[in-house]
Amino acid sequence: MGVRAPVAPIEAETQASVELGRFKKARRAYGFDDVALVPGGITINPLEVDISVSFGPLRLAIPIFAAAMDGVVDVAFAIEMGRLGGLAVLNLDGLQTRYEDPTGVLLEVAEAPRETINALLQRVYQAPVREHLISERIAAVRRAGVPVGVSTVPAHAGRRARLVQEAGAGCLVVQGTVLTARHVSRSYEQLSFDALCASVDIPIIAGNCVEYQTALELMRTGIAGILVGVGPGAACTTRGVLGVGVPQVTATSDVAAARETHLRETGRRVQVITDGGMRVGGDVTKAFASGADAVMIGSILAGTKEAAGHGNHWGMATPDPNLPRGTRIKVGQRGSLREVILGPARVDDGTQNLAGALRSAMGVCGAPDLRAFQETELVIAPSIQSEGKLFQQAQHVGMGK
Repeated sequence: MGVRAPVAPIEAETQASVELGRFKKARRAYGFDDVALVPGGITINPLEVDISVSFGPLRLAIPIFAAAMDGVVDVAFAIEMGRLGGLAVLNLDGLQTRYEDPTGVLLEVAEAPRETINALLQRVYQAPVREHLISERIAAVRRAGVPVGVSTVPAHAGRRARLVQEAGAGCLVVQGTVLTARHVSRSYEQLSFDALCASVDIPIIAGNCVEYQTALELMRTGIAGILVGVGPGAACTTRGVLGVGVPQVTATSDVAAARETHLRETGRRVQVITDGGMRVGGDVTKAFASGADAVMIGSILAGTKEAAGHGNHWGMATPDPNLPRGTRIKVGQRGSLREVILGPARVDDGTQNLAGALRSAMGVCGAPDLRAFQETELVIAPSIQSEGKLFQQAQHVGMGK
C-alpha cells in the first residue's frame, strides 16, 4: 500500500529545525503545493472504497463540511448539501440569524463596489442576532429530512447549546480564529469545554487549532471533532493581518498526531477536520493523507449555483468592527453543488467531483477506507504540478490566467 509508519508524537514536536538567527529557530512546515501522494502497491476499485465518517451518532456518507460562512450556507443550501451526503454548517452569528429575510442584504453585499465592501459588511452585521431565528433556520432544514450543523463564537456557546440541540442540530461547532482549552481573561468568563460537552448530547466540534499540544488538551475536554487551520481560507487575511498560521499539511499532521495520542490514552477517537486552504480535489486528497478524517470547504462551495452569496465569498472575521481579517472575493458560479461534490465534472481543473477525486486517489493508493488512506506515503515535491507541463503553463499565460 506504500505505507510508512506514522511519526510518533514526540518526534512530531522535535523535528529538525533551522536557525533563523542567534535567538530563534524554526521548523519547516508544508502546505498542499509542497507534497504529493505516492501510489500504493495495490489498487482498488474507487467505487468500492468507504469514505464515510462518523461524529458520535452523526454519520456522513461524504466527509465534507460546508463552511459556516454567509456567502455559502443558507437553508436551501444546507438542505441540498445534506441530500448529497455532506453537512452544511450554519453560522449562528451571521446574516441568516440577524434578518428575517436576508435576501436583500446578500444582494447588497454582492453588488457593492470593492472600495466600500468592508464598511458595508461591518454595517449589516451590526443588526442583533434574533434567537428565534436560530431555531427556525435549524427546523427548516430538519423538515427536509437532512442533518445540519451550526457554528457559534465561544462567548455564546454555553447559552446556545441547549437551544440548538432542542431545535434538532446535528452538531455544534464552537469556532474562533484560534481556540484553546485554556484562556486567560479578566473581563469575561472562560468557556469550559468540559462543561459544554457534558451539557448536551450532540457532538461538539471545536476550532480552530494548528498545534499538537493545544489539540491534545482540547481533545481531553470531550469534544468529538477538531477543526485545523488558521488563516488558509481564500477570503481570510488573518495571516497577513496577524502574521499567524501554519501551512495545512503540517498543521493537519500535528493535530492528527494528537488524535493518535489521545486514542491510545483513552480509547476515544476525536475526528480531525482540515478547515480551509483547499482549492481543488488534489488538495482535498492531500488533507486526508496528512491525517484528516473530514474536510471543511468554503470558497469552492461558494462558487456553486446554490450558494447564498451569488458568486461571492467572505470570511467570518471579515465584518469585525475593530480588526477585519478578510475581504469579499468574487468566485463566480461555475457549477451546481451536485457537480462539485459528486460530479460528473464538466471541467478539468479539479474544482468539481471532489468525492470522486477522493475515491480515485484512495483507489490508486490502495486504501479501502479513510483511516487506511491516512497512512499513504507523502513525498516533498514542490514541482509536482509544474513538472512536464510546459504547454499547459504556456496556454494559461496566453489566456491571462
